[in-house]
Amino acid sequence: MNESIPPIARNTVSFGALTPFLLISFGLAWGILALFIFLPEFATALFGNLTGQHPLFYLCVYSPAIAAVVLVARYGRAYGLRRFFSRVLLWRCSPWWYAFLLVGIPAVFYVGAALKGGLSGDLLPFDTLQALGTATLLSVIKGPVEEFGWRGFALPLLQQRFAPVWGGLILGGIWGFWHLPVFLLGGMQQSDWAFAPFLVGCLAISVIATALFNDSNGSILLSAAFHFMLMNPVFPEADPYDSYILVLLALSLLWKRRTVMFSRTGAYVDVVPPRPHSVTSSPAAASS
Repeated sequence: MNESIPPIARNTVSFGALTPFLLISFGLAWGILALFIFLPEFATALFGNLTGQHPLFYLCVYSPAIAAVVLVARYGRAYGLRRFFSRVLLWRCSPWWYAFLLVGIPAVFYVGAALKGGLSGDLLPFDTLQALGTATLLSVIKGPVEEFGWRGFALPLLQQRFAPVWGGLILGGIWGFWHLPVFLLGGMQQSDWAFAPFLVGCLAISVIATALFNDSNGSILLSAAFHFMLMNPVFPEADPYDSYILVLLALSLLWKRRTVMFSRTGAYVDVVPPRPHSVTSSPAAASS
């Protein structure tokens, strides 16, 4: 017997869902961080000192994923959630993308660190394998989870209306701006960075991630892998030179892939895939 599929789950979630997605993502993250920015004594007394490992900080980081899951459940119910999470299993794409993730991204950080003059110290900043394993695990379960929201939910909606290059740039701006409060909090890694280069880096990363996303037929897995590689704890500190190198890579990608990036023909637009991925579907299917 065929599975009963809710009618709404047969169609792409509409562009209008982007508004509640942003309201939840920003409202949850900025609401929590605002307490520690504007009422630091009250917030610290109530919740303790906010660090990168505080449960509330994880809640902030997970806010785009939470927004995506809530809205997919709202529009697609159980079937929609199953189809949405099926995109975590997508791994097929050009071998060049795997080479970029495994070789290109490390090269960005090591070249950036060399330009910064930061390669003179220990290249592996961990004393034990346990410390390395812990740092890697924390990196895996933190930032990459955002991709359920940014690339998993928001990017397909943007590509319903915009060519990939514009959807990527819009999302990159939103994504970068979403990070702004952590630049205002002492004790956070970003509090030592300049926001402008970071924002430019987000724009470049988002353009590259958009190309990877479309080439992998909307894979959340590869988007998360890209995110992890960008925050891999093994790599040396290269800010802001890593951002500058990523900008050059994004511009090179846009030039080489200009036909695809400036056209909606190859854009993946389905938050909830319309049918199992074992059946070939066009990533550029028009939204309803």
